[in-house]
Amino acid sequence: MAFFRQYIAPLLIFLIFAIALAVVASRAFLPSELLLPAPVA
Repeated sequence: MAFFRQYIAPLLIFLIFAIALAVVASRAFLPSELLLPAPVA
């Protein structure tokens, strides 16, 4: 359990943070039409 708490848990937290940061950063480079909600037809 100590191994998990010392190595695995921080790695998981960092990976989740890095993925979220990449998603937010990639939104800035998308065309503005893709950022709008999909039209409800």
